[in-house]
Amino acid sequence: MNLSWSLYLAVTLISSPHSFSDLAPENEVPLHPTTWMGEGKITPVHLAKGRTRRLYFTLQKKTLTVSVSPCSVTIEWSLSARALKDKPPKNPHLSSRKSMPEMWWKGLGMETIIHTYTGKAVDTYSGPAYEASSLYIVSLRSTEQDTQVTVYLQEGPRPSGAFPELPSDSQVHILGVGLTSVTVSWAPSPSIIRTSLHSKKVPYGYCVLVNLNHNYRNLCAAHEEIRKELESDKKREKKDKQGKDLVLPILNAWRWQHWDTLEDRDSSAVARSDSFKGCVCREAESVCTISGLLPDTRYYVDVFLIDRINGTNVAYTGTLAHTHEEAWQAVTPLQEGQMQRVSVRAGSKNSRHFRFRPRGWHRNGILTLQCCNARHKAKVDVFSRGKRLFSKEVDNQLAQIWLEGGPSYLIRLQALGGNPKRKLDLETSRVFLKLQVSSAYHCRAPPILPPTLHLKSFNKLRSCSSVTLAWMGTEERSLYCLYQRRITDQNKENSTDHCLGPESRPATEQVLCKYFQDLDPRRAVTTAVIRGLDPGVLYVFDVYLMRRWGLPVKYHSKTVRTRKEC
Repeated sequence: MNLSWSLYLAVTLISSPHSFSDLAPENEVPLHPTTWMGEGKITPVHLAKGRTRRLYFTLQKKTLTVSVSPCSVTIEWSLSARALKDKPPKNPHLSSRKSMPEMWWKGLGMETIIHTYTGKAVDTYSGPAYEASSLYIVSLRSTEQDTQVTVYLQEGPRPSGAFPELPSDSQVHILGVGLTSVTVSWAPSPSIIRTSLHSKKVPYGYCVLVNLNHNYRNLCAAHEEIRKELESDKKREKKDKQGKDLVLPILNAWRWQHWDTLEDRDSSAVARSDSFKGCVCREAESVCTISGLLPDTRYYVDVFLIDRINGTNVAYTGTLAHTHEEAWQAVTPLQEGQMQRVSVRAGSKNSRHFRFRPRGWHRNGILTLQCCNARHKAKVDVFSRGKRLFSKEVDNQLAQIWLEGGPSYLIRLQALGGNPKRKLDLETSRVFLKLQVSSAYHCRAPPILPPTLHLKSFNKLRSCSSVTLAWMGTEERSLYCLYQRRITDQNKENSTDHCLGPESRPATEQVLCKYFQDLDPRRAVTTAVIRGLDPGVLYVFDVYLMRRWGLPVKYHSKTVRTRKEC
């Protein structure tokens, strides 16, 4: 009878041609949009901060089980029941102006709280039904932030099939720890054992997650943490890329059209940090090895048992492991503003480590490095507090990395390519680089580089004794030094060592040094006229951008021959 009254009330409210706003306040029935829970199903719920969500259900059996699984924050939830009456009271004490549905609703029995819980862990209530005719209410509330919650309802005493079953020993065990790897094992799930005896396709799987933060109670919390970290990396990458679009220079006085070629500015985009590393093992295996970890670092290991059909998961009791320290690897401290030329042996196992501690309370710094040979490449990784902040490949083009927020930074250099087993000479079996790191006291971002490093010569302004060159600068006030070298049969071979800076050039080759800046990046173009040259002689010109922080930036060399006859 109570179900028929409920159905009648719902049909009456839905089929009414008038909206709730058309009803007079004294005749309004205090009913709200409701969510009814289905038996044996997972109900996902989104909780807005500070707002209470209510789920309703009725029972057909004498026992019930309600399981609430928070995602990552503390929630409050309660289970209460209200007794349903077969029909409205015959002699209501309410005002005659009240409607019949409202009198029936307000005539329900008092709401009785059966169970309450506050916390982050999965909480389950199992017990007998409250009354033969009751309406059950699950109230959910999050006071910290918006979050996700899943609620599961089951009637009767039978075991639940919505969640995979953990073994009696649900602890994750460490089998082995290496320099950059960890091997773990765990007891197999009874759900997988039973299913594999009758079917080859097992709807369960293991997910192994390794992170630097802490152990997680469920897979939802881990996914939420990964999502936040990726969003943080995208914001930092977007911030670094602001204001770095390429522009075409304009120089009307010299009828400037465009550069011969344009090169993209070196990007200091932040690579995805690897606070999380995971692998999914096969269903029958309960052993997993995670590689690619950092030496001398503590990692938290979690194993999740996933039900692919119901979309649920349960967590084993996680553990932690500390990778071995590189006792054989020395860490070289880097001095403030000192340029160093280093070499790294070819091979994946060979690397060089450096440490830098920035000065000042801001803890900002700028790292610049460059390979000395165009055929060589190296990989640089920057770590702070056990986390990888940057990972970048470096070639003969100057690279700069912005260091921010860390008390100290570990810099690792590795040579890319090459076969160390081959008997090569010293020059080809090693990768030579030059690097410099400095504290940036008054900078909030890395120094700006010119949009192109090409030099432009003007053929119409070329004479027997002079050459006119132009190059692009930046909106920052910087010093530019121009050098020239006469090419003869004796020094026709041009040096391929890109690490040679202005300090290695003879003083006689220096033509001029001047400061230049332009607040409009489209007009940041400067020119120089080199006079006193010999007719019909080939010259090579080099321009260096001298900066307060970092290595000097060398423009691409420009070869120009003066006219023979004028």
